[in-house]
Amino acid sequence: MAIPRQSLRPNYGIDAPNVIRNLLLAAFIGIAVWVGTMLAASSGRFDIPRPILAVTGIGFTTGIGCGLMAGWMLWDSRIGKLRSREKLLDRISWSGNEQVLDVGCGRGLLLNGAAKRLNTGRAIGIDIWQAEDLTGNNPAAALENARLEQVPERVSVQTGDMRRMPFGDGTFDVVVSGAAIHNLYKAEDRTAAIREIARVLKPGGRAVIEDIRHGSQYALTFSQNGCKDIRRVDSALLGVLLMLITFGSMQPATLVVRKD
Repeated sequence: MAIPRQSLRPNYGIDAPNVIRNLLLAAFIGIAVWVGTMLAASSGRFDIPRPILAVTGIGFTTGIGCGLMAGWMLWDSRIGKLRSREKLLDRISWSGNEQVLDVGCGRGLLLNGAAKRLNTGRAIGIDIWQAEDLTGNNPAAALENARLEQVPERVSVQTGDMRRMPFGDGTFDVVVSGAAIHNLYKAEDRTAAIREIARVLKPGGRAVIEDIRHGSQYALTFSQNGCKDIRRVDSALLGVLLMLITFGSMQPATLVVRKD
């Protein structure tokens, strides 16, 4: 019996499902209230005060914005992040024998992408597998995606806290992390995670960190922990656009770091 085509494709889940749900709810409420108000006003049976019309108009505009943001997040989860993965990993000049760590690996997006660039090297992913950060976030999903990407022999995962990583100093040639460190809500926890990344990097090792906020904090912490060679390679224009659309919630940054 033929295997369904979709079962042969890796599934890297939906990012921030609770955020998407809230955006869709806000979109529905904002648009529904505006439509109800407009219908009531046009019927002639109700005298709707102008301030209420103005407020519902703002709610409609906000609802449209929330709906578009939710749609973009869904598209990015299914399609966009696979494209972004390759661009991100192209920031590294690979030899194929690197020891790689993916911090906050989730279902293995960067982990498996890095493993595909290895021959004698290995890629290890750590995570604490929070479902609110990613749908179906668990070790089995990461390993199944590794199988579907045909790199299971070069991949392993383990449960680990990025603030206290279970690896020795100078273990890895490359450390990657995508949209994970911001899930540590306290600044001191994010600092601890970046400090740990710097610690487990070999001298001359490279880190590529992509996140939706806190880029300046990450850069400062790297510079204080033996990683002076720091390049910010994200698009300034896209960053400003996303910051405006999300009212400052998203301030994306991509850092390419080399340990001294």
